[in-house]
Amino acid sequence: MLKENKMPRITINITDDEQKILKKRADKNFFSLIEQVEDIVRRSCISQKNKSKNRDFKCDDRLVSIFSKSNRGRKKKKK
Repeated sequence: MLKENKMPRITINITDDEQKILKKRADKNFFSLIEQVEDIVRRSCISQKNKSKNRDFKCDDRLVSIFSKSNRGRKKKKK
């Protein structure tokens, strides 16, 4: 007997306007609406503000590592 890969389910309520915006973004990225929402949530989880925990986090998704925000450039001077 095969075990099914059951992922947690989340239900969100969005307005028609929000759905139109997400659908437009999904079409631009060649995703379905569900895939676009999953991508947004996945990226959000990876780019958490708690940098101390995320510095050691290794992402196996190359696109996320390319397009994720990272601290680049000059460091701000301390006063």
